[in-house]
Amino acid sequence: MGMKGFAQRIGVTPKVAAVAIILVANAFVWYTCAFSFLADTVTNMVTNMDLSIAESAVIFGINFLGIILSALLGSFFINKYKRRMNFLLCWMSAGIIFSLLPIAINNTSFTGLMFLATSLGFYFGLGMPICMGYYSAVTKTGNRARLSGMIILSIGIGFFLLKSIGGADAILISIGLLTWRSLGLIILILLKPKEKPIDQKTRLPYRAIISDRPFLLYFVPWLMFSLVNDLALPASQNLFPETFVSFSTMLENLLAGTVAVIGGFFADSVGRKRLTLAGFVLLGLGYAILGFVPESFFGWWFYIIVDGIAWGIFSTIFLVTVWGDLAQGQNSEKYYILGSLPYLLSNFTRISLGSLVAATVTDKFAVFSFAAFFLFLAVLPVVYAPETLPEKTIKELELKKYVEKAQKEVEKTQKKETEKAQRENGNGVEIETNPEFEKILEEAEKYY
Repeated sequence: MGMKGFAQRIGVTPKVAAVAIILVANAFVWYTCAFSFLADTVTNMVTNMDLSIAESAVIFGINFLGIILSALLGSFFINKYKRRMNFLLCWMSAGIIFSLLPIAINNTSFTGLMFLATSLGFYFGLGMPICMGYYSAVTKTGNRARLSGMIILSIGIGFFLLKSIGGADAILISIGLLTWRSLGLIILILLKPKEKPIDQKTRLPYRAIISDRPFLLYFVPWLMFSLVNDLALPASQNLFPETFVSFSTMLENLLAGTVAVIGGFFADSVGRKRLTLAGFVLLGLGYAILGFVPESFFGWWFYIIVDGIAWGIFSTIFLVTVWGDLAQGQNSEKYYILGSLPYLLSNFTRISLGSLVAATVTDKFAVFSFAAFFLFLAVLPVVYAPETLPEKTIKELELKKYVEKAQKEVEKTQKKETEKAQRENGNGVEIETNPEFEKILEEAEKYY
């Protein structure tokens, strides 16, 4: 597939796609690996009784608050800039220095871990919304989801590689983070990305976004899913041996990455709403089955499959796509800040409260039934939510598919008639197609 074919298939040029993938995936992989190191360190210290559970909750809480506060600060700074890329290049350069934090501070003390958690949260939050704002600006509603799926897959692959190299070793993880951030910065500079100046007239106050009905109809179910799924996850993982859970979780992540790419193309053809509804229904069924047969391997594998499919869909739509759609060409940083809150909050609750829920609740059936009920309930706002993919785009895609199918039928008919003529008289006479039908196809092609 050449550059022209790539642009027709994905909706953007290879250069724009490469810049978007590198910019977003590099940032998220860097943070998730750094946070994973922090979480592993804190968990080990709690296990060894070097930290209390309350102290660990404070560490994760300060990381969460650091992201939110610095994200708000970052959205304020971007109003002073005309171009996002200048800010992002400086932000990525600073990331090289922040990559050295795991070996620059004392990771065996509460004070050192507090400093690490605050620094990681502040750094990531400062640039994350601006990074997503750039992505929203260089993509369009009709092609955003398919590129989002590629980004989610890239994040999954990048995290797996970097985590495999660094693990929980402070020196290795620092080297990995530094190398990862440096490569992203170098490639980005070599690509010399271009962007349109930010239109300061498109700024929106947070109050206008929060009171926007379409935003709430997507935000509320995303919040319900994030909290319910991550609170019930530790309880489900306690049902089976740790090695089996780790293996099945790895397969689930692989499935989620694959579904993210496929789901991105579907979301750009049939719409975000239908795909979101399907994800909620599947995941609700998964928890319902797990509740009926909590210790059955069949129930667990069914849950793993539907959870992987749901995460592939939701990560593509809710993490990267829908907030840019709802911004409708306006300054989208604030949409992404608000839209990322459920995911960030769920990470905090899963680590701080999830294990507590798993330890205190003995009736696993009640936990999974509760999760299934709220996930089915989350379907209701999505039902009333508007489709963010324009109706015109959907109709154009349907018409395009019809024309392509019709053209294939014409070619198939021509081939059959030609073969028939050749068999009858052997003179290679080609049968012409119906000129009226060809005229209809030509008229239809004008619409896409």
